[in-house]
Amino acid sequence: MVSVDVTAGSREELRASNVARGVSVAHDILIERALGAHVWDTDGRHYLDFVGGIGVLNLGHRHPRIVAAVRDQLDRFTHTCFQVGMYEGYLRLAERLNALAPGDFAKKTLLVTTGAEAVENAVKIARAATGRAGIVTFERGYHGRTFLALAMTGKTNPYKQNFGPFPGDVYRAPYPDERRGWPTERALTALDSLLESGVSPDQVAAIVIEPVLGEGGFIPAPPRFLQALRERCDRYGIVLVADEIQSGFGRTGTMFAIEQSGIAPDLITVAKSLAGGLPLAGVVGRASIMDAPLPGGLGGTYAGNPLACAAALATLDVFADEPILAGARRIGERTRIAFDVMRAEYPGRIVDARGLGAMRALEFADAADAQRIVDAARERGLLLLKAGSGDVIRFLAPLVISDEDLELGLEILADSIHHTAA
Repeated sequence: MVSVDVTAGSREELRASNVARGVSVAHDILIERALGAHVWDTDGRHYLDFVGGIGVLNLGHRHPRIVAAVRDQLDRFTHTCFQVGMYEGYLRLAERLNALAPGDFAKKTLLVTTGAEAVENAVKIARAATGRAGIVTFERGYHGRTFLALAMTGKTNPYKQNFGPFPGDVYRAPYPDERRGWPTERALTALDSLLESGVSPDQVAAIVIEPVLGEGGFIPAPPRFLQALRERCDRYGIVLVADEIQSGFGRTGTMFAIEQSGIAPDLITVAKSLAGGLPLAGVVGRASIMDAPLPGGLGGTYAGNPLACAAALATLDVFADEPILAGARRIGERTRIAFDVMRAEYPGRIVDARGLGAMRALEFADAADAQRIVDAARERGLLLLKAGSGDVIRFLAPLVISDEDLELGLEILADSIHHTAA
């Protein structure tokens, strides 16, 4: 095996020579280690991490219970492929997810590896259950980087570029966002118009929505809109799919964001913070729909990897034993107050402060301004990430962050906004 000594050349040279150009990097740092809400790079610098691997680390880096569970599983076996021989971790995790998902009906779970894989399998399951092909998604939604997931994604740059043509039978409706001229009733009227003139409801297998837009800018869907989707899906026999890949596992103050609307979707796609940083995703939902594909129609070589299942079970143990959801609500409220103060201080610069629970964001009038703030925050020891059209700074601090670290991070953000003012 050939090893690469980072000291033999700069990280920029190594990246340019060895990594595909299409893989972008938000921060020009080389991470050496991480713990909780903290990251250290190879230059010896310390950062507060308010990115969390893009929403993957709701319990922070290297939570001790997750690390212990993975180490224990590592001593037994790392892989068998569930389709070859079952193992308890997969079975127990499916059982736990079925119990956690909203809805007073029998549920079943499919485990896979990535969020995009979960989305595509949800579509496969919905099509098998309904015998229909059409999929309705929403503007500015994000569902992954595989071809069908890209077709479903309502954001062209940078994801779609010149990768097409994409799969057909995907239809897009406006996402409810009053600031952009789409209040709930108008968005519902547009959806109804799509179902009248764009695609017949009896040809639609599923409506897929993020209860809170992730890459689209952390915009929560109003409960009334989600309730109306449930009504229409019931009326037309359409499968309602909640994409909770970024909003799930406590980020919004409930285990799943959709719970706050008072409805239960037919299927939920999960990933990111399910397994504490290990690659794991899944589809959880109504048993009668989940069982539509015939044996052999679902699966994957690495799907439900034993190490990832162990990490996920430990993650759910932490949620069961510790006040993580209450902490998320507390963090969300403190952040809401801080963001409202920032917005009031810079009314022309910050055009919106929004979110749900601890899934919050600031939208700036200028994307270049947002980038300057991200860069300034990094220099001050805080890692942030943008969303939307590059004009949104999103907040993804771990839900286990201490009050002191939370306040320090908010102070650094406020200071970075102040010192980048024109």
